[in-house]
Amino acid sequence: MPAVVIIGAQWGDEGKGKATDLLGSRIDYVVKFNGGNNAGHTVVIGDEKYALHLLPSGILTEGVVPVIANGVVIDIEVLFDELTALRARGVDVSKLVVSANAHVITQYHRTLDKVTERFLGKRQIGTTGRGIGPSYADKINRVGIRIQDLFDENILRQKVEGALHQKNQLLVKLYNRRAISVDEIVDDLLSYADRLRPLVADTGLLLNEALDAGKTVLFEGGQATMLDVDHGTYPFVTSSNSTAGGAATGSGIGPGRIERVIGIVKAYTTRVGSGPFPTELLDESGEFLRNKGFEFGTTTGRPRRTGWYDAPVARYSARVNGITDFVMTKLDVLTGLAEIPVCVAYEVDGVRVNEVPVSQSDFHHAVPIYENFPGWTEDISSARTFEELPKAAQEYVLAIEAISGSRISAIGVGPERDAIVVRHDLLG
Repeated sequence: MPAVVIIGAQWGDEGKGKATDLLGSRIDYVVKFNGGNNAGHTVVIGDEKYALHLLPSGILTEGVVPVIANGVVIDIEVLFDELTALRARGVDVSKLVVSANAHVITQYHRTLDKVTERFLGKRQIGTTGRGIGPSYADKINRVGIRIQDLFDENILRQKVEGALHQKNQLLVKLYNRRAISVDEIVDDLLSYADRLRPLVADTGLLLNEALDAGKTVLFEGGQATMLDVDHGTYPFVTSSNSTAGGAATGSGIGPGRIERVIGIVKAYTTRVGSGPFPTELLDESGEFLRNKGFEFGTTTGRPRRTGWYDAPVARYSARVNGITDFVMTKLDVLTGLAEIPVCVAYEVDGVRVNEVPVSQSDFHHAVPIYENFPGWTEDISSARTFEELPKAAQEYVLAIEAISGSRISAIGVGPERDAIVVRHDLLG
């Protein structure tokens, strides 16, 4: 059986958990391969709603082994808080496995994230302030703390001393903050070691052996394509590779293992934080999408920026990720609109541009060119086949499919776990 990657094909918050749930009983492992607790996803099971931030959504599916792989940065306090909260609600979390090579978010990472963002003033990126970027920066600068370091106090202390030598200079002399002591950090991290040890493994070996044994492994990306540090709207991006290629480096499997790449798109578009967003709506249509789609961040609670569907962004995502299937979510949010605009291209300096411009300046100034499609008024939340959708909804989906770069294999028609229309087998 294959390795399957699920990634966001826009700016995040597309509802990747919907696709994970759809595959649930056919998946043996669900792997988080990038990011940290800077993005969340909400999973609705019956009357229960679960907001996850660091844990892969597969932890809610019985029989699935959830894995936090090496490409993730882990706030250990958040990890155990989430596990405790799920246990209290009767969820079995005993199968969770954590990579020994994953990097740790410390107190000084969170502090630096907040003070540097404030220091940027009007040039702020819009980070969540949870220490993600500084932790990845330490990883690249080779002064990071890894999960395995918590099991050797001497190594841990040496690494914390090395990291704080420079950071305290910045905190005290540049940002006018207090210095952070080595003992403070070491004692805090060591307090988790005994609880963490049973969860830790060589997850790269584990996942390769699982694939060798014919197991199906699902790789669940955090954030989304347009927030990828290499391929997104830099610098208004996350600090990791949230595209399909990140699944290989972020987990320790070879890229040849990946056979399916499932891109998740909303039936419209949203983003959180600063940066270009050509189809953004700052009028009553934007408020309609925000309120009806409940577009507020799972992790931050921040109102999301909303806009119409952007086909050039979808095509770009299909190309960058090698998307084999799209899953469209939140089609139901569009119910009640008389007309639905779709961005099919841009105008940049008076010239029509059909693809996402490579120049950040051009993308920032891109004006969307819209094609309008008829809306529908019928409630679609009970539809379970494509034919049960109103004719206008079917035509909207087919039109978007024709201009987005890959087939739309499933369509979310409501927040419930089973509120989905399946057109094609995501594994076939």
